[in-house]
Amino acid sequence: MNYIVKIERTQNKFINKFEVNRFITNHLSFEYNNIDDAKNSKLAQELFYLPFVKKVYITPSFISIERFNIVEWDDVEDEVKKLIENYLNSDQEVITKEAKEKSNPISIYTESTPNPSVLKFVSNKLIVEDSFEFNNIDEAQEMEFAKKLFEFPYIKSIYISKNFVSITKYDLKNWDEVTLELRNFIKNYLENNKIDFKTKKVEVKEIQLDDTSKQIISILDEYIKPAVSSDGGNILFDSYDPDKKLVKVVLQGACSGCPSSTVTLKNGIENMLKEMLSDKVQTVEAING
Repeated sequence: MNYIVKIERTQNKFINKFEVNRFITNHLSFEYNNIDDAKNSKLAQELFYLPFVKKVYITPSFISIERFNIVEWDDVEDEVKKLIENYLNSDQEVITKEAKEKSNPISIYTESTPNPSVLKFVSNKLIVEDSFEFNNIDEAQEMEFAKKLFEFPYIKSIYISKNFVSITKYDLKNWDEVTLELRNFIKNYLENNKIDFKTKKVEVKEIQLDDTSKQIISILDEYIKPAVSSDGGNILFDSYDPDKKLVKVVLQGACSGCPSSTVTLKNGIENMLKEMLSDKVQTVEAING
């Protein structure tokens, strides 16, 4: 099967993700700040030959690239996508065998979200396999990492998924006052601790689903979740009422309580479900997680 690369924009206008349809690094992640750093990756070196490339993050399933402010992604992202695809399909080594055997440091960068109260902290390594949301310290008792985060008095809620942590803060602090403190804490914790937890994964309700509900879940998973995840949030199917033609969904992370979520819900999700499911859906309502 050939490697296929998909361009994924992020909330940080300087950083683009290039998602790959197959794993490329055997569960390891690497960060490179310049071409000298990239001696163990010919692919990263080739990317640094592009004059606008500032940093390269290579993870098991995607490559993130931070650009200098000399070009716009609109002008160069297709070129980068083609370079990555051609390299991967040439069967060359992405990371040298020696580098794969060494551990690599954690890197954390931030992305803004549509919700001004939420900031997304993105790791170059996988943090958790599933998704978890905590609305207070009591809910976080089974995960030490989340519990420690709640010791910062300005943290209101936490959403953790794959390689990022979305943090919702109270208004008593501005992000420019606390971002560095949180980034350093997350980096140090992940470098020195394994995240252990006993909490159950958030799942769709264990009910017998009708065909329309299954179609709704499929549409949410394929078309909505990737975009929502890139904004630091999540969307889950809650229920479908065929008589009222009403769909209820749960919003988590940055989407929960977001001022723009109502517009997104009505103009995006609701319109898409109406269009794709004909006359089966009329209204979509959100439940904040």
